[in-house]
Amino acid sequence: MSGLFSRPHEGAHTSRFAALQFAIVMVMTGLFLNGCTINRDIMFKTGDDYDFALVNEIGSSEYRIAPNDLVTFQLFSNEGERLNKMTAGSSSPQNFQNQNILNQQNQMVYLVRQDGVLELPEVGNIRLEGLTIEEAEGLLEEAYSSYYNRPYVVLRVKNKRVLMFPGESGSAMVITLENMNTTLLEVLALAGGIGGRANASKVKLIRRTAEGNEVYQMDLSTIEGLSDAQIVVQANDIIYVQPLPQLARELTESLSPITTLLSTLTILFAFLLNTPN
Repeated sequence: MSGLFSRPHEGAHTSRFAALQFAIVMVMTGLFLNGCTINRDIMFKTGDDYDFALVNEIGSSEYRIAPNDLVTFQLFSNEGERLNKMTAGSSSPQNFQNQNILNQQNQMVYLVRQDGVLELPEVGNIRLEGLTIEEAEGLLEEAYSSYYNRPYVVLRVKNKRVLMFPGESGSAMVITLENMNTTLLEVLALAGGIGGRANASKVKLIRRTAEGNEVYQMDLSTIEGLSDAQIVVQANDIIYVQPLPQLARELTESLSPITTLLSTLTILFAFLLNTPN
């Protein structure tokens, strides 16, 4: 007789054990799904063995012309006379394909194409990508020497800009570079400094090159990092200051759903324990 009554009891026990197993599986699943949310706002992560490019091998300290740069072009004779045919809008756009714009300073603005070529009246296509402003001016003066006596060129880039992530959520910005050779330190100053939770020892500069993205990491937390901060930024550089993890807040946010789940499962399990067989 006792065997007959033991089976329902064993069945109920098995059922409760299965419910407990289910609860444990649910908790472990929740931990797995939510454990990956810590530091989820950190971008451009690099491993401990990542091979950073060397800052002291970054190359020229001058700005170099890049595709999509808008440049103003002025042409003068050696005596200082402005050659208005070239720079005051009198040249016919039918002579060249590049669209030119007459801005408020009565200067012509030209676009450096994706292939790094600038198209100008009379001389046609000239590759300027990768040249400093001084090198580009010299190249153009040489090109126009076939048409004018002792010409000299004044070239300026109008739309240089970098992307700045100062280490604070929601504070990223696009910074236009007004000066000819703007340094990393100047960009940080234009951004108002680094964020309140930024890690000054992990400042990344990401630069696109013909070989791919070069990543430089600098430690600006000490005075020794000042020399690294003097490097000249280039168009479309990405400056990323890695934020410090807010472990307490992020851990609380991550555990909040799990705490709710545990409370619900505790109530459910207590209900199952107190349910008559």
